Amino acid sequence: MTLQRRVIANGLSIAHAATDFLWAVNEPSQLMRRLDSSENEVSLSWVFELKLDNVFPDYNILAIFKRCSQIMCRSTGVALASLNRETTSLGVQITEGAGKLPKVVLTSVHGSEAEIYLFGGCITSWKVANGKDLLFVRPDAVFNGQKPISGGLPHCFPQFGPGPMQQHGFARNMNWSIVDSENVEGNPVITLELKDGPYSRSMWDFSFKALYKVILNSKSLSTELIITNTDKKPFSFSTALHTYFRASVTGASVKGLKGCKYLNKDPDPTNPLESKEDRDVVTFPGFVDCVYLDAPTELLLDNGLGDTISIRNTNWSDAVLWNPHLQMEACYRDFVCVENAKIGNVQLEPEQSWTAEQHLSIG
Repeated sequence: MTLQRRVIANGLSIAHAATDFLWAVNEPSQLMRRLDSSENEVSLSWVFELKLDNVFPDYNILAIFKRCSQIMCRSTGVALASLNRETTSLGVQITEGAGKLPKVVLTSVHGSEAEIYLFGGCITSWKVANGKDLLFVRPDAVFNGQKPISGGLPHCFPQFGPGPMQQHGFARNMNWSIVDSENVEGNPVITLELKDGPYSRSMWDFSFKALYKVILNSKSLSTELIITNTDKKPFSFSTALHTYFRASVTGASVKGLKGCKYLNKDPDPTNPLESKEDRDVVTFPGFVDCVYLDAPTELLLDNGLGDTISIRNTNWSDAVLWNPHLQMEACYRDFVCVENAKIGNVQLEPEQSWTAEQHLSIG
């Protein structure tokens, strides 16, 4: 029998976890009785991934999962309290966000803060020490665990834009899980994970694993995205970080794109016009939807609110500038999107991985 234990938002000590691990292997029936008799003794914040291999042919191990899920649903507060006792010292806190969705709050000893919703693995807030939030969430954003969160830093995967599946793929519509957290010199680091399931396979029939590391520093927010092909056949994908920056659209501008080839989707997104950027400073005078191919590794965003944000990347080969103008009359004046992207398909053979990093910083 192979029994692999994966910690998700773990609120237990290693010793306690190891004890429960061995107990589950040797005495599954006792584990079930314990689950039924005493909620508070159960390891609420971890799950088993296992392969039976006929070791317990007469025992329905799925009942363990079902019972664990029932208890976790009734005891979410207990699980979160247990988790927070261990993670708050790391600058990582799990709490209830809008729409009662689970939210991770990262807090640096330097005074900066970030918020991440597990639904969509979406960073919705990045505040520097002065309390100013540099990201923007649209006023029409819905936090219901069904529609993607409109704003912040959403994922586009495994498809950017329209295509054979839903707009921007499914990663922003799925629940990510916490697989690791640490603190490096007072700066919190958390790693989220997304794997394929029935929902993703209904659109894209491949097995994959996505790891998303978020690092909060005093004046920066960094991310690392690793996509691994865990299938037995190759697949391809496109992806982007659809970053919404808080801005005054009339004063916002981007430097660093001069000389790049770009595709202008205005007025016809199905037949974009190819041009070469000749401006030193790109502004947002109206509707803007441009894809810059082979963009430089650093862009500078002046948000028109007194901040200059450096947007550096590794292996995000393209950049997207977007503002909907009058299509979103209620809020278009308050944000611009400057997105790191991989527009051309990435091809991965089985067991191969692709990694890209983004580093946002303010002077």
